[in-house]
Amino acid sequence: MSVEAIAAELLEAYRTREPVEQLTARYELTLEDAYAIQLAQVRTWTGDGAQIVGHKVGLTSAAMQQMLGIDQPDYGHLRDDMQHGDGDEIPADAFIAPRAEPEIAFVLKERLAGPDVSLDDAERAVGAVAPALELIDSRIRDWKIGLLDTIADNASSGAFVLGAQRPLDGLDLPGLRCELSLNGEVAETGAGAAVLGNPLAAVVWLANTLGERGIALEAGHVVLPGACTKAIPFSAGDTVEASFAGLGAVGARFV
Repeated sequence: MSVEAIAAELLEAYRTREPVEQLTARYELTLEDAYAIQLAQVRTWTGDGAQIVGHKVGLTSAAMQQMLGIDQPDYGHLRDDMQHGDGDEIPADAFIAPRAEPEIAFVLKERLAGPDVSLDDAERAVGAVAPALELIDSRIRDWKIGLLDTIADNASSGAFVLGAQRPLDGLDLPGLRCELSLNGEVAETGAGAAVLGNPLAAVVWLANTLGERGIALEAGHVVLPGACTKAIPFSAGDTVEASFAGLGAVGARFV
């Protein structure tokens, strides 16, 4: 089966909300195959008029890496039609099996291109930071995924909700405490240190990994660095909120 044919399977799952069976149970894929499948979908989306507004980094927690037997994160692309604002009502039927994660989002003020990007380089490139919810989803049935499955499926991206932006100055990113609430009840707690020890480290990894492929992070782009807590499932009628001490809160209602 070709890269284009597998990408077409996943694009059809977006259209119909009918998931496909696990890719790696049916096809022999390499890491490069998986990213090629992801990029084939990106070409279709941009060809249909979508704009790429940033990237997400996934699998940044030690627990998730151990579960999948890997030693590095992965990445996916963020489209303009995936972005929502704080307090938005979002159709739950836009997803297949969605889950919400709290993230510390970065908005870049200047281009950041690897290789050899350092933590200081990443900090200088960040124009603002914001509380965010990432709404992950899987086009693969029952979340039966390994690393290559999720990469091919655009790192299990669904949508994201961006809260009010503020300068990075003065924030202790690793120590930033977070609560993820479902319908007003705290469901998970965590901190920025859950993301590679420092969420900015995910920006460094992303810039350097993309740099190996000749891709740069652009000014104005959003980077979602990874989740501060476990993800929680949600459905129509639910309200989800992420609250970060010193950064603010962001939420959405699913209708």
